[in-house]
Amino acid sequence: MRILVVGSGGREHTLIWQLKREVPDAQIYAAPGNGGTKALAESVPLKPDEIDELADFADSREIDLTVVGPEAPLVDGIVDVFAERGLKIFGPSKAAAEIEGSKAFAKALTQKAGVPTAEHQTFDDFEDAERYIRDRSAPIVVKASGLAAGKGSIVCQTIDEAVEATRSMMVDERFGAAGSTVVVEDCLVGEELSLLYITDGEIAFPLIPSQDHKPIGEADTGPNTGGMGAYAPVSIADEALVGRVSDTIVMPTLAAMKAQDRTFRGVLYVGLMIVEGEPYVIEFNCRFGDPETQAILPLMESSLLESFERVARGESLKGTDYRFSRRAAVCTVLASRGYPGSYEKGKVITIPEPLADDPDLIVLHAGTRRDPEGKLVTDGGRVLGVVGLGDNVTAAAAKSKEAASAIKFAGKYYRGDIGYREIEREGSR
Repeated sequence: MRILVVGSGGREHTLIWQLKREVPDAQIYAAPGNGGTKALAESVPLKPDEIDELADFADSREIDLTVVGPEAPLVDGIVDVFAERGLKIFGPSKAAAEIEGSKAFAKALTQKAGVPTAEHQTFDDFEDAERYIRDRSAPIVVKASGLAAGKGSIVCQTIDEAVEATRSMMVDERFGAAGSTVVVEDCLVGEELSLLYITDGEIAFPLIPSQDHKPIGEADTGPNTGGMGAYAPVSIADEALVGRVSDTIVMPTLAAMKAQDRTFRGVLYVGLMIVEGEPYVIEFNCRFGDPETQAILPLMESSLLESFERVARGESLKGTDYRFSRRAAVCTVLASRGYPGSYEKGKVITIPEPLADDPDLIVLHAGTRRDPEGKLVTDGGRVLGVVGLGDNVTAAAAKSKEAASAIKFAGKYYRGDIGYREIEREGSR
């Protein structure tokens, strides 16, 4: 079997790792991949936004299935282009991917579907947004409507801070065109939860719940990043809570999408805030989460590829069975100094050889490459995802943290508290 995985981050390395685990003999291509995917897949010198070229490659190599990692090509319509050429691809159409491509669209959709979310308003004019903000109370959240690499959501502790955040997006164009429209919403107070659903547009199956850690600093302080780590499972997400998310959020959303001729097929990422035991949507994504995927897939004991193929063929997922280990996984992200702002690249990475022999440890590459001399060097803000496995989150976190400390590169930064809420709960039992 020939599989093409589009993307170059930790999520894509994890997808390749999982697919290779399921089908060891598969020929996998990574476009463009990174310094770690080379051990599992052949690198293709094409970027995710080179959609026509990717389709040409898939056609010429007779690729059986293409899997898209990042959101940008999905929002730009890669699935439509491949489908028009009769190429099998897993992911939502351009129309469906707008659920992530436009927060304004997503918020309007939640209102139509009656989905619980924060009180909010959408603005295309800065002065209108400022007037609204000054009539609200802090903390308050300002979000760029378009794609901003996970950094376009700013939790503001004061009204003046919210006005300045809005100005930076709408007037100073901090996020370019992505910030020309903003969503201003009340700040929900609770605990975040990520639930990823694989769906054929009508049936949706949840993967094991996980929790991302977006802020750069320990104890969730500082600016938001693309994600500094994640763990799974999450004890507050019991069967009853997941059922409420499915019934009150996911199924109404999928029905509303279908009613608009935007049937969503692929992975629907539901970012939630759990407030006094009740789930509220804080965001939708149209793809696998990063770094949630790094914590979820190592626990998967059933086939992922089977679902990918069914969805790509337009078939029903009825009868699908997802099984997960009863263990826990914690992913600690190693970042470059300065992230999520500016950072240097090209720092030599040293990964101790014994880490590769540890069955309870997986080192997944994100921002890495091989230099002309063959040395592994940094090539992004988020460099590596260090996944520890254990019988509970406490043990998995200790394994992940120990390995994170052992890996070396100049300017390395990581949070040492990934999974801290769950560790506290486990300690109190």
